[in-house]
Amino acid sequence: MKKTKLWMTLSLAVVLVLSACGQNGGDGKNAGSNNDGTKTVGEQVKHEIIGIDPGAGIMKATAAAIEEYGLSDWKLVEGSGAAMTATLAKAIKNEEPIIITGWTPHWMFSKYDLKYLEDPKKTYGEAEEIHTLARKNLKDDQPEAYQFLENFKWTSDEMGEIMTAIQEGKSPEDAAKEWADSHSDRIDEWTKDIQPVSGKDFKLSYVAWDSEIASTHLVKHVLETKLGYKVTALQVEAGPMWTGVANGDVDATVAAWLPLTHADYWDKYKDQLEDLGANMEGVKTGLVVPSYMDISSIEDLKTK
Repeated sequence: MKKTKLWMTLSLAVVLVLSACGQNGGDGKNAGSNNDGTKTVGEQVKHEIIGIDPGAGIMKATAAAIEEYGLSDWKLVEGSGAAMTATLAKAIKNEEPIIITGWTPHWMFSKYDLKYLEDPKKTYGEAEEIHTLARKNLKDDQPEAYQFLENFKWTSDEMGEIMTAIQEGKSPEDAAKEWADSHSDRIDEWTKDIQPVSGKDFKLSYVAWDSEIASTHLVKHVLETKLGYKVTALQVEAGPMWTGVANGDVDATVAAWLPLTHADYWDKYKDQLEDLGANMEGVKTGLVVPSYMDISSIEDLKTK
């Protein structure tokens, strides 16, 4: 009887150990860990790069990178910025591998531990800038707004505060107001010596990226509360954003990514609008992965 009880105890212990190993993937990590030791990076992510809307410049650059680096088995998945970040959040929660198209500034870099893959072939170019564009003759028609837009320059960290507030549940309007109220010195710097107007109409256009939602709503807030304008902010795709300014249907945009992301639009419309210069420098685009993934370069997608 004692031998039978001992055997049953040992058997139960073995079952419990095997069960624990199965739940933790056998290596102390959750099921779906980013590498099982046998699959390549491509096999782990089904040779998919999670992208955003097909009209974005970063999608064109990524398609070029796939060709340039010889990633013939890889597929660029089209979607939206929101869908991309939702997929990223799910992967990180389960500590699974994922490769996305990414850009800075973006709130996801504050929330998650991410890294850019090195781009030795410079397919994504050097650091970019976000420019302010105005329709022709805006300086003559709306000199107060023109001067403010020319003065408007800020940092990715400043923008990140608004993006994070929006991501955490605040409306873009409330996030912009909160930032403006707590950075009155910056607002005063941008609007110094500009005389307010009385209810003049003004139109802004922007693409539905988190960064441009943040910047456009801040500019709208300042134009309305400090300078007296009645502002309409139009959310459109990149093409209509540029076309609207070039045709004079829209007064300005603070959402033009140059020289790479919106290069085609710049080449097409540069003579039909005015570039007021960069409102933010040192922005970046490229392929992004969670830091727990054991790759460092786009070249690794082919070799590892």
